[in-house]
Amino acid sequence: MNKQSRRSFLERSKTIIYRVEDSILVGLLLFMIFMAVLQIFLRNFFGSGIVWSEVLVRVLVLWVGLIGAMVASRQGNHINIDIMNRYLSGRAKVVVRFVVELFTAFICLIVAYYSLQFVQSEFAYGGESFAKVPIWLCESIIPFAFMVISLRYFLLSFINFKNIIEFRT
Repeated sequence: MNKQSRRSFLERSKTIIYRVEDSILVGLLLFMIFMAVLQIFLRNFFGSGIVWSEVLVRVLVLWVGLIGAMVASRQGNHINIDIMNRYLSGRAKVVVRFVVELFTAFICLIVAYYSLQFVQSEFAYGGESFAKVPIWLCESIIPFAFMVISLRYFLLSFINFKNIIEFRT
């Protein structure tokens, strides 16, 4: 496998992963909206609704938020307060970006670790969230999403590290 075909394979794989993420995000958002509208309709016209729909919608908000954060982390489009980035230029700007992305990756890795322990404790406890769905399953997106975000920021920091080394002014 030569370098060009390997790059092409990686680009196609990345495109497929991004499309799957986008599809899951859109599907969950549409399902969340559908459940909320269905609940309103059932309550207004039939006097009752689905007992567990509010809990499901809250779980879907968690999933949509974290998958949205994963999508935002693709190119480092996270919410940040980076005032130094406005006033720095050249190599200093690249160094600050590297440090911020590396710090973000470490923090997300720590959150992923502790959220995994939290989900494991919920698994051991064996509670149910709604409609006999285990609580740990509803919370399983937390360590997964933070692990993906951490991995993406480690990769972004690695790219910026290469830019620091290659930077010429």
